[in-house]
Amino acid sequence: MGKKIIAYKGFNKDMTCRDFQYEEGKTYTMEEKPKACDKGFHVCEYPLDCLGYYNPAESIYHQVEILGDIDKDNEDSKISTNKIKIGAKIDIAGLVKASIDYTSKRAKKVKGSSTKKNYGASSTTGYCGASSATGDYGASSATGNCGASSATGNCGASLTTGKRGKSSTENETAIAVAWGHEGKAKGVLNSYIVCAEWHYNDDTWEWKFVQAKMVQVDGKKNKRKYILSVNKWGICRGGR
Repeated sequence: MGKKIIAYKGFNKDMTCRDFQYEEGKTYTMEEKPKACDKGFHVCEYPLDCLGYYNPAESIYHQVEILGDIDKDNEDSKISTNKIKIGAKIDIAGLVKASIDYTSKRAKKVKGSSTKKNYGASSTTGYCGASSATGDYGASSATGNCGASSATGNCGASLTTGKRGKSSTENETAIAVAWGHEGKAKGVLNSYIVCAEWHYNDDTWEWKFVQAKMVQVDGKKNKRKYILSVNKWGICRGGR
């Protein structure tokens, strides 16, 4: 095989997959030729595809390197390989960011942007920019302050990184992430939403990352239209 391929893999929390024990930093090889859904070490090129195989509430995820022969699945971005190196652990927000990067390479950045294509990417970078992705596996990103991002298709990803950004999803298989300070993330029943908390240092005039919180909208503790928000005093929650 020639060029190294970066991909993503889900595991049980003890880093097992189909009763095989993995360890971070190690390389694994098998002699057989890989065959998708049958033989080999299975990974996904599109990060959010991992969520379809390993439930976020019960799993962990790692970035991996594909170093051997490959065989691809026609249903999604799943790949089987006979040589793999297990990289660093990556959280849900990291998977979303990697998914944005994966699809944004195909997107043109403008003031306001939208896409309806499957695996489409929509991105805005300006102040108060609006971005929307409605196709399956779509990725929507708004990086400017007060930006708004929305993903409505199956397995979509919505991400805002600017101050007071608003990220939302209207699909139960999608995820919304508000990574900027004082941001808000909104989701529907069964979807996942993530917010990050930042602390402002008056001496250095810098924001420092404190923590991130992820919740699943379960219709019980977390209401059907659930908003997770962060202000300068910490993470706040409120259903609507």
